[in-house]
This record gives sequence, structure tokens and C-alpha cells, in this order.
Amino acid sequence: MMKLKWRISTRVATAGFLTPGMGLLAIFVVFPILLTAWMSLHSGSMITSYSDMPWVGLKNYAVIFQQPTFRTALLNTFLYSLVSLLIIVPLSVVLGIFLYQSTIRGRGVLRTLLFIPYVIPNVAIAIVWGYLYAPQYGPFNQILGWFHIPAQDWLASVHQALFALIILNVWQTLGYYVVLVVAGLTEIPRDYYEAASIDGASWLQQQIRLTIPLLKRSLAFIVVILTINTLQVFDPVYVLTQGGPIDATNVVAFNMYQTAFNFGHAGTASAMAMVLLAVVLLLSLAQLRLFKSI
Repeated sequence: MMKLKWRISTRVATAGFLTPGMGLLAIFVVFPILLTAWMSLHSGSMITSYSDMPWVGLKNYAVIFQQPTFRTALLNTFLYSLVSLLIIVPLSVVLGIFLYQSTIRGRGVLRTLLFIPYVIPNVAIAIVWGYLYAPQYGPFNQILGWFHIPAQDWLASVHQALFALIILNVWQTLGYYVVLVVAGLTEIPRDYYEAASIDGASWLQQQIRLTIPLLKRSLAFIVVILTINTLQVFDPVYVLTQGGPIDATNVVAFNMYQTAFNFGHAGTASAMAMVLLAVVLLLSLAQLRLFKSI
């Protein structure tokens, strides 16, 4: 009888602790997703009441995939995310190993300096980098001039604008992922390295055959979070390029914003949001499955 009462009290306490968090999750996450899915099947503007929105079914989804602008935005988003992954993940691993295993003084200061850009508001970062990229008086072009390299258009160039935003993202977020790598390294027992040293393994062999495989969990988390964050890029595009030049930096989140608030097509914008959500979920599940099979 006492055991039954203890189980009941434990379940009640668990439910009591979980209810506030689950309630907030339902209100601020689940309900908006369901509302967006409902709006994607209806037509109307941002000021149209829900009761006046006519049902159109999957028409909004057919419309967005017929739009060259949306297809370009989707391609730019994938490219932005892929290149960011290819740059940030290897750099974060290399810097994380260096900061964790090296014996240099001031490692804590270096970690802090790397992490600081991540906590600065995105808009402030974008404004500063807009000055750095200025074609006439920007510091980047001035530095290129010292080496007799012609000034670049950066954000005004169709071929350079997206990569310029990727560089900004790498600078701003790299420190966060380095910290995650360092956290993963602290979970690896030092005994493994001592045994490898006794067996004659060099430092590089230890990193390739020990560190990287044992970092699999941390790397899986980094790749998934980085993919989610980059697929939802919006702030630097809105502040610096407005999707230009000629849609070179137009991404799904910004295209969605324009469709909803500039053009007044809430249903179409909601369909874009649901497509982006589906892409994020599918890629995240695929990445987790891939890391699990390795």
C-alpha cells in the first residue's frame, strides 16, 4: 500500500513539474505551428480574420514552387547552410582541440573572446559588418589595397554577396561551436590517450582515431543545431542586402517575410514556412540517423 501511494505521489509530482513547461511549449511552439499549417491551406492577408479566409487546399504549395523567386531562395538557403557547415564544423573541431589540449596561457580568455560575438545582437553585428564591407571606405577593401588587390563589391556583387554573409556567420557563431567541442572533449577519459601513447600512436593519430570518433555525440549535436540555425537565416539578409542584388542573397525566411508583410499573402507565406519546417525536420532526422549509423 505504501509503495502504491509513493508511486502515485511521484507521478503527481512529475506531472506538476512538467505541466508549466509543457503548457508553455504548447502555447508558444505547438499552437503557432498548427495555426501556420492551417493558414497555409487558406488564402488571405495578414489583416484578414481567420473566419474570412477561404479554403484553397494545397494551392499555396503549388504556387510557391511555381515561383522562380522561391526556388532561388530555397537554393540560396541550402547553399548558405552547406557552405557554413563545411567551414564551421572543421574549424570548430580544430580550434576546440587546440584550446583544450594546448598548454598555452590564457586559454580561458581565448574561449571568451571567441564566444563574445555569439552573444552580441545579430542586428548590431550586421550593421558593423555592413561598414566593414563598404565598397568605397570599408576596412576590408583598404586592407586589400595594401596588397595591390582591386577593391571588391562584396554585398553589391551577385557572385560575392552570399559568401560575404557566410563569412559574417562564421565569424559570429564559430566560438559557440568551439565551446561545444571543448565540452565534448572534457567527457573523453585521459586514460585513452595514455594508452595510445604507450602503443606508440602519434598526436595526430590520437586525434584521428580517438578524438574524432569519441566526439561523435557532440559533432551530431553541432551539425544539427548549425543546420537548423543556418536554414533559418534572416537578420543579416534583412539588414544588409534585402535579398539582393538580383535575389543573390534571397533566402526562404526573408522571402517569407516579404510575401507576408510586403505583399500581404499570408497563406502563401505560411506555405513557405511549412516547407522550411519540413526541410529542417527531414535534414535533422537524416543527420541524426547518419551519425547513429557511423
